[in-house]
Amino acid sequence: MEPIIALDALEQIAAGIDHAEGICVAPDGTIYVSGEQGQIYRVDEDGTAHEVTTTGGWTLGLATDGEGRVYACDPKRGAVMRWTPGGGDPVPWTSGAPGIPFVTPNWGAFGPDGSFYVTDSGHWKQPDGSVIVVRPGAGPATERTSVWTRESRDFPNGLAVHPNGQEIWVLESTPGALVAFDILPDGSAGPRRLLVELPGTVPDGVAFATDGSVVIACYRPDVVYRWRADLGLQVLAHDPEGTALAAPTNVVFAGPDRDVILTPNIGRWHVTRFRVPGLVGKPLFHPTRDEIGD
Repeated sequence: MEPIIALDALEQIAAGIDHAEGICVAPDGTIYVSGEQGQIYRVDEDGTAHEVTTTGGWTLGLATDGEGRVYACDPKRGAVMRWTPGGGDPVPWTSGAPGIPFVTPNWGAFGPDGSFYVTDSGHWKQPDGSVIVVRPGAGPATERTSVWTRESRDFPNGLAVHPNGQEIWVLESTPGALVAFDILPDGSAGPRRLLVELPGTVPDGVAFATDGSVVIACYRPDVVYRWRADLGLQVLAHDPEGTALAAPTNVVFAGPDRDVILTPNIGRWHVTRFRVPGLVGKPLFHPTRDEIGD
């Protein structure tokens, strides 16, 4: 498939990031990117990156709440770490469900009720992954953490809460697939639904657009796709040389109009920025401190 965006239209920003992996946009528009030694970087409007803190481990997926606190998945620390800008070092928020510690906490996102859904990828090429949930409420977050579903077993990776607030969409990396789970009235997970198989890929990150499509960044090959049920799979960008796009692990929409696509590249040291005409991101859920409960 011919890419929609030409290779020379892929802009490289945030130079010097240590193998960028996770990315998120705070409610005030601040962009954060994670690095392979636990770094969390802020990307300013001029495209420069500045290290603002570190977990001391290895940061994967990032998310923020309504107050701009950053939640970083850190498999070396075996925890989702939480960092309050200007408030000291990141601290462990949850280490997994009681008696079921994280193996590879990878990517998290908030639902509209303050629940935090996070993939535990498990071990590579072993069907031992799951999706975990941290329920809102008082007390230590680990005590409010439970296994939401074990039906996503094959290295569940990127995750997004559907804009309707009633579904969780998950990318499984081995073999590549996009799947969905309904959030049932009691909060439990419905059965796994296969949306599309992605053979020959290692999909990593996913983000919803306003037209009902999703943007999918792939660790392998160096491709960013768009998928919608009635349109099928389209190639937004592809870099056969692996330079402008180099193992793009995740994807977010940014900018005042949410029409800027950003993908961190774990294979190099930058973030890729581009636009697709007419493609705009849906707002994410950013619950308040009261809604989360701590």
